[in-house]
Amino acid sequence: MGKTNSNSKIEEVDSKDSNPFFSILITSFSTIFLAELGDKTQLATLIISAQSGRPLIVFIGASLALISTSLLGVLIGRWIANNLPRQKFTVVSGIVMLSLGIYLVTQGFIGFIQN
Repeated sequence: MGKTNSNSKIEEVDSKDSNPFFSILITSFSTIFLAELGDKTQLATLIISAQSGRPLIVFIGASLALISTSLLGVLIGRWIANNLPRQKFTVVSGIVMLSLGIYLVTQGFIGFIQN
């Protein structure tokens, strides 16, 4: 009887894990939330809100902008997922990120030497 109970609990957990809705929702929210904290967009929103004295309008405008850019990213991501093989996309994105990293480190090093 104890095994049956623990098996049903395992099946419950498995069925919860098989629905990725909340996992994807929490992952996307936390990733974007943390990435946006203190970035130039948030600082610009803060400044515009302080200067205009109309925080609600600034909030609406900033929200629409973030929704629009997120929608663009989702649509492009869906297109990539439907049109490129996953392995090819992984290799290409890895090369792009590595190249960008090398470029940024090089630029930082050059700036450091010049100062």
